Amino acid sequence: MGFLSDIGGFIMDPLYFVISAVLLGWHKVFGAVFGTDSGASWALSIIGLTVVIRAALIPLFVRQIKSSRNMQLLQPKVKELQKKYGHDRERLTQETMALYRETGTNPFSSCLPLIIQMPIFLALFRLLNAAAHDKAKGLLTTADVASLSGAKIFGGHIADSFTTSGAPTNVKILAAFLVIAMTATTFLTQRQLMSKNMPADALSGPYAQQQKLLLYVLPVVFAVGGIAFPIGVLLYWTTSNLWTMGQQFYVIRNNPAPNTEAFRAKEKRDAEKARRKGIDPAAAAAAGDVAVEDDADDRRPAPRQQPKKQSRQQRKGGGPRPQQQNPKQKQGDDE
Repeated sequence: MGFLSDIGGFIMDPLYFVISAVLLGWHKVFGAVFGTDSGASWALSIIGLTVVIRAALIPLFVRQIKSSRNMQLLQPKVKELQKKYGHDRERLTQETMALYRETGTNPFSSCLPLIIQMPIFLALFRLLNAAAHDKAKGLLTTADVASLSGAKIFGGHIADSFTTSGAPTNVKILAAFLVIAMTATTFLTQRQLMSKNMPADALSGPYAQQQKLLLYVLPVVFAVGGIAFPIGVLLYWTTSNLWTMGQQFYVIRNNPAPNTEAFRAKEKRDAEKARRKGIDPAAAAAAGDVAVEDDADDRRPAPRQQPKKQSRQQRKGGGPRPQQQNPKQKQGDDE
């Protein structure tokens, strides 16, 4: 246990300093407006912390979207491999992994943002839980801990949770509302991805089953565990889910996967936009095809000029070879 505790401290201690530094930075900004001991300044500081963390995770989110899209588009090929090697599980695994390597797809990339956020989530949980017991972690001073633990939002302390002993009814109502909000946004975020940006072929198979499992299991896990989360942590996770929903909505709307509901909706919007500009989408497409054909004609090589035939005597004597003539010139001479 001592070894595991040392590893945990090696990972978590730096996170305490990073999270508390960002939290205190935002608190200086909002504290100057709402007051240093107000619940609004600490709540907005947690939201600011969420924005900083999610902005830093944007590259991973883009990678996650690309990986999820590749996984969806590869499902028909995966099904073919399953039909071909279904009797040999080892060969099926090898061929499937080879397919992922060839297409540059990592099945685990879709989980990266969640995996990376979990230590941050846990660090914030411990930071607020320590503040509720008047213990300082990271860069928080004793005065900061007293201010944070005493700050109230909608009548409830930011460091309190639904299971806090002796918590008043308004704290339980606020915590229950945030647990429901966290659970609902987790469910809607996953459902948004499956219903709008997954082709019909990708809605069956192992990957689809995994996505459906996450769709229903994750909200239940958060709902059960959420009652023990401090209000500040619930605020963080709900804000993070809202950020994910907005980010995901933007990507799905502007760069949807082919053969999906979002892709067809984008085609309709593009066609409507073209009509508003006075451009006929069909005519534009036809003009594009004609232009391609014209370019192809321009790229065709000129007809090869054939040399005049030589008589047998000329070939034997090694006499001068006749000059090559353009076929059109030859036709004119014959006339």
